[in-house]
Amino acid sequence: MNPDNQNKQPSSKKNTFVKTGIVGVVAGLLGGGIAYAGLSQMNNADTTNAPQTAVVQPTKSSKSNANNSQMTNAFNDVKGSVVSVINLKRQSARSSGSDSDSDLFGSLFGDSNGSSSSSSSNKKSSLETYSEGSGVIYMKSNGKGYIVTNNHVVSGSDAIQVVLSNGKKVTAKKVGSDAETDLAVLTIDSKYVTQTAQFGSSKNLQPGEQVIAVGSPLGSEYATSVTQGIISAKNRTISVPDENGNASTQATVIQTDAAINPGNSGGPLVNMQGQVIGINSMKLSQSTDGTAVEGMGFAIPSDEVVSIINQLVKNGKIERPQLGIKVVSVNELTDYGRRKLDLPASVKSGVYVASVSSNGSAAKGGMKARDIITKIDGKEVNDVVSLHTILYSHKIGETIHVQVLRNGKSQDLSITLKK
Repeated sequence: MNPDNQNKQPSSKKNTFVKTGIVGVVAGLLGGGIAYAGLSQMNNADTTNAPQTAVVQPTKSSKSNANNSQMTNAFNDVKGSVVSVINLKRQSARSSGSDSDSDLFGSLFGDSNGSSSSSSSNKKSSLETYSEGSGVIYMKSNGKGYIVTNNHVVSGSDAIQVVLSNGKKVTAKKVGSDAETDLAVLTIDSKYVTQTAQFGSSKNLQPGEQVIAVGSPLGSEYATSVTQGIISAKNRTISVPDENGNASTQATVIQTDAAINPGNSGGPLVNMQGQVIGINSMKLSQSTDGTAVEGMGFAIPSDEVVSIINQLVKNGKIERPQLGIKVVSVNELTDYGRRKLDLPASVKSGVYVASVSSNGSAAKGGMKARDIITKIDGKEVNDVVSLHTILYSHKIGETIHVQVLRNGKSQDLSITLKK
């Protein structure tokens, strides 16, 4: 997954999941040309004997579709809180022989900073835009406005700027970030905050529920763009690739068909009540065989977002315990998947353990592949999100009591948590 709007050449790898990086815009005018040609032929036709017709005018209506009105209201509830986030990096002095990606992009698009001459090697390095994404202001406190965005939007930045909904550009500071959940918190001076967004709970989402995605597709030029769709799945567990395109961690995300384009990363996914129920993070651009895919975007659930950003504000980082397992929510499995795993019909929820790392805390506590985690410390584990929520409420070194189903029988395990 590549950061948004990176000035880098696309990788030759076929990555299944990509963080929505801006790579360019191609405007297709074919449809407009066809329409214009047809109109020209009509205008050039002989109309000498054509009958006179009444002129039709559009009718103004004070009525609107109820759903459209509700989604417009939802957009109005958040639009003033959505910002563009600009990652600035310090570019070292370049010689005329440089073949860096930034030089290439600079020469192609007329960027004077990108087409340096040999004399520039003596000039002081300057900050340049490295990537762009989106963010949402969610809190105003103690003279600061707090913004949540994606970690990959601001990763490696030397400075960060935020473009507000009114177009004003201000400096932002990073409070903390977490690569595993791909979240980061920024602050700006509270005097610039005119609206804050409210979080709703992602727990009660239902497939088919209408949502909108708000952000800056293709960068701040298209700031506060809104797209509409539905919740396609509320708890989708996916393998998230690292910077090299290799699957490294698992994430439980909301799947939506609302268009999430390059630059939308870090922006809010909003329900019909105008509440943020997810932070847009990535999209599926193609299948493993290279087949193009449309309408599959993913957002970090708001319940997880709230937990992480509260810790980032408090501590600046996340130190979380790890079980050392790969899992999938039972309620995500298809009937075919259930049959392949030989799950009893009575098992409706829980977390299926696909594999256990030999050196992890789960293995040392006796957990095995094919176990189904049903409870931790007496609390129900319904899916991967609830597993993370309970697990991350504990500290490294603490012991948890895990109830699992193994071969249809319940077993209790004591697991001491470690990194």
